[in-house]
Amino acid sequence: MLDIRGLSKSFGGVKATDDVSLDFADGSLTAVIGPNGAGKSTFFNLITGALRPDSGQVLLEGVDLAGKSPSDIVRYGIGRAFQVASIFPSLTVQETMLAAVCADQRRSTVLHRRFPLAETRDRAEHAMELLGLANKRHRTAATLSHGDQKLLDIALALVLDPKVLLLDEPTAGMGTEERWRMIDKVRELWEAQKITVVFIEHDMDIVFKIAPRIVVLCYGRILATGTPDAIRRNEAVIEAYLGTEEHAEAVT
Repeated sequence: MLDIRGLSKSFGGVKATDDVSLDFADGSLTAVIGPNGAGKSTFFNLITGALRPDSGQVLLEGVDLAGKSPSDIVRYGIGRAFQVASIFPSLTVQETMLAAVCADQRRSTVLHRRFPLAETRDRAEHAMELLGLANKRHRTAATLSHGDQKLLDIALALVLDPKVLLLDEPTAGMGTEERWRMIDKVRELWEAQKITVVFIEHDMDIVFKIAPRIVVLCYGRILATGTPDAIRRNEAVIEAYLGTEEHAEAVT
């Protein structure tokens, strides 16, 4: 599905992404972890076209997307939700979703119709239902809780019907209860849509609980990949990231 081949990006003399090669299978769920400065966000930025790689390939179903514009990459099928929700605060949830569908359909006049086209309305409705936002359709985005704003940001990516969905720290800034509600919704979304999901996360309890596969980045390079059990017991990961105290808690 998504194949990364020799991806590299430097800023001055610092290699933020250093010859990274990874495969993400169709319908897989993968967590990307690592210490601050490990290159996780840069990795996502290279995949989505926010940054142009110095070298390497980003292959989606065999098509190399490296260096293409972010809008082109979205059209090919890679969606992204950001660490800080990117929403339209003055629009309602429903208006936000309709605007996203209209933009994807290149029909800017559809939003202003009294009765939007059925296909437009259906796509927006489906995304709101999946993310649990249907009962908040008439709320303006600015009045939503932090967690619901993040869900709306994910819905904006989902409504474009991506083949791969990248989630950049979906639980950032949330309390414990809200974090678990969010990650449960992410897992429900993955199971319902059968799409490839890759997410960056710092909460190791969440990562070890829901991610079948974990990728560990450190100083721009892949330190380890594997199952939660394998990552928990990887000495290099323990030393570079988990630490002995966190490691002992994770294993218990």
